[in-house]
Formats: sequence, structure tokens, C-alpha cells
Amino acid sequence: MARNYRCRYGEIDLIIQEGATLVFVEVRLRRNPNFAGALFSVNRAKRNRLTASTQPYLQPHGGSLAMRLDVVAIDETERIEWTHSAFEAYRINI
Repeated sequence: MARNYRCRYGEIDLIIQEGATLVFVEVRLRRNPNFAGALFSVNRAKRNRLTASTQPYLQPHGGSLAMRLDVVAIDETERIEWTHSAFEAYRINI
């Protein structure tokens, strides 16, 4: 539905629809194995920005939508790990 969606709160890498669920996806890449993995780079501040960034997208689309926030983590070996509901999923009524 959208790629690199930007608003005043931040950016959402991908917005997709899976059945009746709107999925906001954060894509993280870590090539340096000396740091924590890509999934661990989504800290509390990033989670808060992502959650806040969903609101402006949802408002003009209206309706009652089930949604979730996922993280796609890619490591230095280019192994891809897709974590569904990486943080608490919730339902928004607009």
C-alpha cells in the first residue's frame, strides 16, 4: 500500500495489507556483527516513533482497522527474519 511513508513523527518503511489487517513494517539491516542484531536495534524511542507514525496514515483511510507492527531484520549474512507483531498489536477505531 505504501513504501517509505513519511510524516512529522517519522518514517514507516512498508505498509501492507494482509487479509483484514493493516501491517506497518520496519526494515532493519545490520552488517556489522560486532553490534547487537538488527531486531535489537529497534529500541523504545524507535517503537514510539513508529507507533505515532501510524496515526496520520490511519486517519484519512478511516474505518475500524485491525493492525500490527512487524520488524524485518536482516543481518550481515543477509539472513532475513520477519517478526510478526514485534510490539504489542492493537486495534484502532477511527
